[in-house]
Amino acid sequence: MEVVAHYDAAGAVIGAVPRPRMRAEGLWHACTSVLLRSGDGERVYVHRRTDTKDIFPGAHDCWAGGVVAAGESVEDCATRELAEELGVSGVPLTPLFTLPVELPPLRVHVFAYETHWDGPVVHQEAEVADGWWMSVDELRDRLGDPSWPFVPDGKLAALEWLRRLG
Repeated sequence: MEVVAHYDAAGAVIGAVPRPRMRAEGLWHACTSVLLRSGDGERVYVHRRTDTKDIFPGAHDCWAGGVVAAGESVEDCATRELAEELGVSGVPLTPLFTLPVELPPLRVHVFAYETHWDGPVVHQEAEVADGWWMSVDELRDRLGDPSWPFVPDGKLAALEWLRRLG
């Protein structure tokens, strides 16, 4: 059974819990979210989650990421998830911000990063159904469309990123 890092509301690690317990009880945890941007920074990689994902199946997202495992550093998690989900590795990650998100039962600290990449993107079949590059303006427009399903915490992080981008 997967064990994840258990955080408090302030963002400090306070222990470890089985992943099913974290989900069932809505416990604070952390996830990493990596924004994959084109080399020129003009485009963002957006993907659609598989319909078999345990949380937010079939929704769109612009972040590669996942839950921080017990004993795992946030940066190691970000590096691992980017490689697993999109097949991108060996790139520097730039920290962007940390965003506490409380959408009960979801309580998560989102550690956001970005990187630039013009190479191939290889989807993890179990998690990513499809993906494509989108301009920053198109992403902004899509996030404003309530009929376009988007991962809720990913949407909040994307809106925060866009706000900081200007």
